[in-house]
Amino acid sequence: MKKILPILASTMALTTFSTISNAAVLDDESGIYVGGNYGYVKIDGQDDFDDDNDVMQGLIGFKLNRYIGIEGSYIDFGSYGGNVASAETDGYTAALKLTAPIGDRVELYAKGGQLWYTTDYDILGVSGDEDDEAVFAGAGVGFKVTDNFLVNAEYTWYDVDLNANDINNGADTNTDLKQATIGAEYRF
Repeated sequence: MKKILPILASTMALTTFSTISNAAVLDDESGIYVGGNYGYVKIDGQDDFDDDNDVMQGLIGFKLNRYIGIEGSYIDFGSYGGNVASAETDGYTAALKLTAPIGDRVELYAKGGQLWYTTDYDILGVSGDEDDEAVFAGAGVGFKVTDNFLVNAEYTWYDVDLNANDINNGADTNTDLKQATIGAEYRF
């Protein structure tokens, strides 16, 4: 199932992008945007990695029209865990973002995609690192301060598996990262 979800998400994104490109639906709200988010992440797992922490994210995206966009980001989940097990995770994302404008100044949005991440961990004095990928989904609300500047609030869930080979004989440790952030976005 873990391998099927990224394939389905990628197929849906490519199909949507192909359909939009063929329909030539770029409009006056299409264009590049940049932004950043800061907030709280809750690490919820089956192990000693449970913790909460600050999270920071920088992003860049392209709005195809007022309803559909694609977005990439760098995200730093920071350090988490306790004395027995601790870790530090960061990574990159790619997402499809769907927006529903509510009037002139408010928009609701949902996004989903792929996270490629690296986790450096230390379990009982044994250190290691793990590169992996995970799916994620999120939703939020944006408020237009001006036509180009927005502030937003967002909730995102990441389905992360940590494979601590040296400790658990290769057993996956299922860890969900649940993130709530506030941020800003500038549209060019």
